[in-house]
Amino acid sequence: MASIQDKAQALIASKLKISENEITPEKHLFNDLGADSLDVVELIMILEREFNMKFSEEETANVKTVGDLYQLIENNTKK
Repeated sequence: MASIQDKAQALIASKLKISENEITPEKHLFNDLGADSLDVVELIMILEREFNMKFSEEETANVKTVGDLYQLIENNTKK
């Protein structure tokens, strides 16, 4: 069974059309992975659907890195 990070990594790679090997927690979504703000919004929607959760605007406002996305999912898994 894939971990949350593995699943999220695959979704990020698919959305941004990059290799999963390029995706590490410290990578900046905009500067390192070439995402734009629309990509990030769409990615958050994909993650919400995939993990069956809803993120608040406050939670998503500061998402800048892959690690931030992982943390967002983990925080909402504990609720």
